Parts: sequence; structure tokens; C-alpha cells
Amino acid sequence: MNYYVYMLKAISSKKKKTYVGYTGDLNKRLTQHNTNKGAKFTKGNTWKIIFKKKFILKSDAMTYEYELKHDKNKRLKIYNNSK
Repeated sequence: MNYYVYMLKAISSKKKKTYVGYTGDLNKRLTQHNTNKGAKFTKGNTWKIIFKKKFILKSDAMTYEYELKHDKNKRLKIYNNSK
């Protein structure tokens, strides 16, 4: 099974909002976020995927997710390149 680390951008908000997570099924996870069944933070907004990276091992995906969540400069760079 493959795992993906992804970054979402809120397209229904005037503020810059991003969310980082990992999953085995990107389409299903995006649908969950957009139907208020995803993470609490993502409720009430419409999201689109602006970054994804594929991993074979779940532990590698989780490590990268943690690093991306805590690297504001990298997140901002991805956000700015998504326009």
C-alpha cells in the first residue's frame, strides 16, 4: 500500500489556511475534508490539494508529515507556488 503526505489549501476562505496530513487514499480523504467529516480544523471550508508526496512505508509518511507541519517556511513556499 502507498501512503501520501498532502497539503490542502482553503479555497473558500479569505485567510491563508493550509492543512497537512497523510493518508492511503487521497480522493477519499479530500472528500472527507470537504464534507465536514475530516479533521476538526478543516470543517466549514472547501479545500483543494496543492501538494502530495508518495511513500511506501507508513512510518516514512508520518515522519515527513510531522516535518512539513512544523516547517512554516516550506508550507508558505508550497502555498505561494500553488496560485
